[in-house]
Amino acid sequence: MPVNLTANAISAINAGDVNSKPVVQVLDIKLIGTTQERYRLTLSDSESTQQAMLATQLNDRVKNGRVRKTSVIQLIEYICSTVQNRKIIVVLNMETIIPECEIIGNPKVIVESNLGAQKTTSNGASGYANLGNNGNLSAQRSAQASFANIKNLSAQNSGNSMQNYPPAIQPAYQPPPNYKSHGAIMKNEAPACIIPIAALNPYQGRWAIKARVTAKGDLRRYNNSRGDGKVFSFDLLDSDGGEIRVTCFNAVVDRFYDKIEAGKVYMISKGSLKPAQKNFNHLKNEWEIFLETTSTVDLCPDEDASIPRQQFSFRPICEIESAENNSIIDVIGIVTAVNPSVPILGKNGMETQIRILNLKDQSGRSIELTLWGDFCNREGQNLQELAEAGFSPVLAVKAAKVSDFTGKSIGTISSTQLFINPDSAEAQTLREWFDQGGKDIASQSISRDNMPVGSKIETRKTVFQIKDEGLGRSEKPDWVTVKATITFIKTDTFCYTACPLMIGDRQCNKKVTRSGNSRWQCDRCNQEFEECDYRYLLQAQIQDHSGLTWVTTFQESGEEILGCPAKELYMMKYEEADDTRFSEIIRNCLFTQFLFRLKIKEEFYGDEQRVKITVVKAEKVNHSAESRYLIDLISKFRLS
Repeated sequence: MPVNLTANAISAINAGDVNSKPVVQVLDIKLIGTTQERYRLTLSDSESTQQAMLATQLNDRVKNGRVRKTSVIQLIEYICSTVQNRKIIVVLNMETIIPECEIIGNPKVIVESNLGAQKTTSNGASGYANLGNNGNLSAQRSAQASFANIKNLSAQNSGNSMQNYPPAIQPAYQPPPNYKSHGAIMKNEAPACIIPIAALNPYQGRWAIKARVTAKGDLRRYNNSRGDGKVFSFDLLDSDGGEIRVTCFNAVVDRFYDKIEAGKVYMISKGSLKPAQKNFNHLKNEWEIFLETTSTVDLCPDEDASIPRQQFSFRPICEIESAENNSIIDVIGIVTAVNPSVPILGKNGMETQIRILNLKDQSGRSIELTLWGDFCNREGQNLQELAEAGFSPVLAVKAAKVSDFTGKSIGTISSTQLFINPDSAEAQTLREWFDQGGKDIASQSISRDNMPVGSKIETRKTVFQIKDEGLGRSEKPDWVTVKATITFIKTDTFCYTACPLMIGDRQCNKKVTRSGNSRWQCDRCNQEFEECDYRYLLQAQIQDHSGLTWVTTFQESGEEILGCPAKELYMMKYEEADDTRFSEIIRNCLFTQFLFRLKIKEEFYGDEQRVKITVVKAEKVNHSAESRYLIDLISKFRLS
């Protein structure tokens, strides 16, 4: 069937056109790419040819044969990008007009010696020499050929063999009046195309995506050979289920950090795409967006119900047993136990909180989930209150990190999200199973060699056993609980002046000093301020029936022992000079029994190795609970 291709379509696209919806022919299709399948096409307008890349969401059209060599197609959405001084047409959406027909016209390859000059050569260079005319060459090359001609031709030939493939050509875009006398739209004037996240690739020059922020990471500061900097990331999800991470550095952080809110929908454009760093990025996308000073991020005021609020890929707990260490997974389970939140010292020397939960599901397995930082006091506190009230909530965990230290467990990271009793089919199924008998079914733990529900710091030891068993001298710290009495507290240096500034969602807490103008200065944050914070750094001696030892206590555990903030005690001693009241507070702590939860680790002090014992939590002995513990211990000895 004779058909007209859009005259000069290739030249127009190279000049910046993105709206004319031209009809072109596919001369060749080649599969490229190793990590992700992509198809490279050779397109013809009957006079010129041009290389094109097919967006990945259109791959199925090639696989199912809707688009093949010699197909006539209409480009609906497309853009021309320059890659290594070569122009590539990126096809984002198209329609097949005729699945297969003879080669139309005598197309030639456009050769670009530079970005501003073009010349044509015989198409024989690309394997299309001696392409035959179809007898209607003059009509096909007519500059006045329109889409109406194609419709008329199809009607005239409705009785021939091509009647099953009537052209379904969309009308060309009509520009607004102020463009009519401007000629071809230049590349930098063309409006950005809103495309699916799955179609994003580095070949695109102008694009826009509409997506929901599903997770917003903390603001992090770093220091490397190029100096200090700051960075934060957020994850996006669009209506087609595509996900991608967006990262901002330094000055770009100042523009967008406060603007981005989890759960909101944004229109984002003018970013650069780079390969995703899989060490830090768990999303199923080979690219990552880096926003720049010219990037735009616009909040969409109207809620878009077509974009889901979250997307999960849950794995049964039994499958986590074979999951790779440090892999990122989604999991859903019933919370069967919630341990108290306890402070610990992180690798960076900063104090943080941890809380350990137990999850079980229908697979017959249970697992420990460790909450870190703010998760302990937000969702963790909510879960503890539900557990104490007798409820066993459903917990969905998005992006948990797998650990294989003495069994398999999972923990939160900065991009983790927790959903308590989510409104989903998986949660409803799990709740019905648990309420209809699942709560009485025993499950086998895959964490910490089937350790009891109590957390790893519940192992009871005496002071003598700490030294006798050489605790803290292995590569990993030891965590134990000791029932002991405070016999002495050093009062000359019981606290230190700390930086009150926030780094992301955490306080800096580094030691600060007075600067020349009587302000406080933090070397870490490189800032000065009027007021500092005061944090406990206690050195105390504890004793039980087997011996005594020195321990170090930081902020939270110091407040638990002394019963007042460090700043209040500092002002009492050094500003108010109320020695009587100060001494009374110290005396009230002495010879009081506590349950000390201890972290024991060998550290270097100069050239000397010493075991350091740190109090991560101190609780006054509850004699009723302690009696139950001892009775249970006696029962276990009888059974053994």
